[in-house]
Amino acid sequence: MSSAGGDAILIAAQAGRALAEAARRADLRPYVADLFGDEDTRALSAGYRRVPGRFGSGPGGRAVRDALDALAAEAGAPLGLVLGSGFEGAPGLMAALAGRHRLLGAAPSCVAALKDPLTLAALCVRLGLPHPEIRLAPVADPSGWLDKAAGASGGGHVRPAAPGRLAPGRYLQRRVPGAQRSLALLSDGHGIQVLGATEQWTAPSPRHPFRYAGALAPGALDPGALADGVREAATAALATLAAATGLRGLASADLMVDGPDWWLLEVNPRPGATLDVLDRRATPLMLRHVEAALGRLSPLDPEPPGAAASEIVYAARAVPAVPALPRDGVADRPAPGSRIPAGAPVCTVRASGADAGAARRALTTRAETVRAVLAGAGTVHPSRIATGHRLQGDTP
Repeated sequence: MSSAGGDAILIAAQAGRALAEAARRADLRPYVADLFGDEDTRALSAGYRRVPGRFGSGPGGRAVRDALDALAAEAGAPLGLVLGSGFEGAPGLMAALAGRHRLLGAAPSCVAALKDPLTLAALCVRLGLPHPEIRLAPVADPSGWLDKAAGASGGGHVRPAAPGRLAPGRYLQRRVPGAQRSLALLSDGHGIQVLGATEQWTAPSPRHPFRYAGALAPGALDPGALADGVREAATAALATLAAATGLRGLASADLMVDGPDWWLLEVNPRPGATLDVLDRRATPLMLRHVEAALGRLSPLDPEPPGAAASEIVYAARAVPAVPALPRDGVADRPAPGSRIPAGAPVCTVRASGADAGAARRALTTRAETVRAVLAGAGTVHPSRIATGHRLQGDTP
């Protein structure tokens, strides 16, 4: 695919900034519909529409359809539509959008298969992939189980299982030991290329103990980090799964890794939150995503040295008027004066370093700077802001 200037691309997501930035890096003109309308998202966009919706559940159907139709008319003849987070639980909406715009990514049928817990579990059994046991009914002893919402993202929907009936649309997944890792991959519907591994952590709150916080790349599954072959085994298994479902484009797989043992927790069949830490190769990742969505995989450029990290800063209580935030390493910046509900994301901080430790230290400093600005404005007390812990959840 040519990256010549003048190419327009439609983007819809809960938060579209990372995709818009990736599109600009690929010399594409992004036309974006999302929930937030942050300052940098609007600045990156050739056209923009804000749509209603709830973080964790995604944009409203009719609103996002109308917004994308209007953006497509502005763009002229866009290459197609890239969907980010917020559509995993709505394959019907995805199919409706795919009927109006060329979908650049996983097909609605693929997303439905990978995000339906029963279908994914059955696929894993058939293909011989290690996957935690799931249940659709209560268990006698819930202490070894997690309660999850089908088709959700961001980890905010995950909670420890409790006695009693499951709410509609929820299921149980057995807890498994280990550390959570994620493999980012490109698929052309037949084979896959692994872009790299990320380490991830959570920002627990009382209501959302497994809420996604941030990611670091490269992670502990990259070559040479483990001698037990987990990365190779997981790569082979994911290639089989991608071929079975026709997965296309950029995706990620969440794993729990315990020494030589590993389990596939979730598959996220779209570009996700790790885009910020993965788009570092010479060839822009959005170009790779579009090529893979169209059925082509090109040789990967070498991964650059060093490490990159990103983290979401959440509001522990309502922010009545957000102050102007620092610009250095701070993305997804809300317009000054915006009201942010308790528990909602405020912004994303990003940092890089010579190695993983340096990147995490720089990231922590930037996050603390943002929190100090918020605290100085009387919005969020630092002691009320959650810090990260590595737990079994999923990613946005």
